[in-house]
This record gives sequence, C-alpha cells and structure tokens, in this order.
Amino acid sequence: MDRIQLREDFIKLGQALKAAGLVQTGVEAKYAVLDGLVKVNGQTETRRGRKLVSGDLVEFEGKTVKIE
Repeated sequence: MDRIQLREDFIKLGQALKAAGLVQTGVEAKYAVLDGLVKVNGQTETRRGRKLVSGDLVEFEGKTVKIE
C-alpha cells in the first residue's frame, strides 16, 4: 500500500491520484473519477474535487493509497 503525506489539512482526489503516480495528468484523473473507476473508503467516488483527509483510502486499478 502506498501512502501520501498531507502537507495541508486535506488533498483533493484528483491531486492524490497524480501524487501517487496512479495517473499521469489531471485529465486522466478527471476521466478515471467521472467514469466511476475510483473508490474512496470502499465507495465509488465521482467527484474529482473530493477532499481527502488523514485515514482515507483511495483505490484505483487494483492499487490502494492511504492518506496520512
């Protein structure tokens, strides 16, 4: 499981996907989220701007990233 360290109180979902290296661009992140391919804490998430906080788990293409 990969991890992302927060520098602020939160990180947006699209930014987290890029920071974790799960997508290359913001456009890729946008379409992955809009197409329902990303889960946050086990639930499909369709909002690219969803704010993630410490403890959240992001799943995409069989990979999981923990926000810390």
